[in-house]
Amino acid sequence: MHRNDLHALHVRALRLVGDAEKFANTNHRGQVRKYTGEPYVTHCRAVAKLVEAADCGNEAIAAAWLHDTVEDCEGITMKTIADRFGPTVADYVHYLTDPECPPDWNRQARKSYQAGRLAGAPAVVQSIKLADLIHNTSSIVVYDPNFARIYLNEKFFLWQKCLTRGNALLRAMAEMQLREGMKYLHDRKQGS
Repeated sequence: MHRNDLHALHVRALRLVGDAEKFANTNHRGQVRKYTGEPYVTHCRAVAKLVEAADCGNEAIAAAWLHDTVEDCEGITMKTIADRFGPTVADYVHYLTDPECPPDWNRQARKSYQAGRLAGAPAVVQSIKLADLIHNTSSIVVYDPNFARIYLNEKFFLWQKCLTRGNALLRAMAEMQLREGMKYLHDRKQGS
């Protein structure tokens, strides 16, 4: 490949990530994290940084920025993502977006269905989900220990049985985060 072609590819990749970051900032504007009150986009940034550090590629970094836009932002659809960011990024975001389930399904049924989808997802999608899990776990454990017991069991199952093809570093970090969360809750219960 010619040097100019490589430069053009690099510029396109950087533009994709930059556009995804701007899109997430714009569409999550005014939203805050449930437990900390921080701007919601700080979560997207953290997930994108983990995916970038794991060297998952620019389309994965873009999808990390966008992973919650379809479910959390008014008027954003999978078509919006595909038209703006291309079919690969849209495919990744599709796997990361909670699917619509019948209204009579309980939490266990919804989470089981979602886990099955993620088990069949490409390795790069599993890596993004691992980064999402890593960033969400600590705040849930600290700020909502009652829910954290349910959350940690669900996510440990997801890590152990469904996110098996994700990036090895992110898998190790997720395991550590989950185990530390369980230990924190155990120690907290012993101290009360």
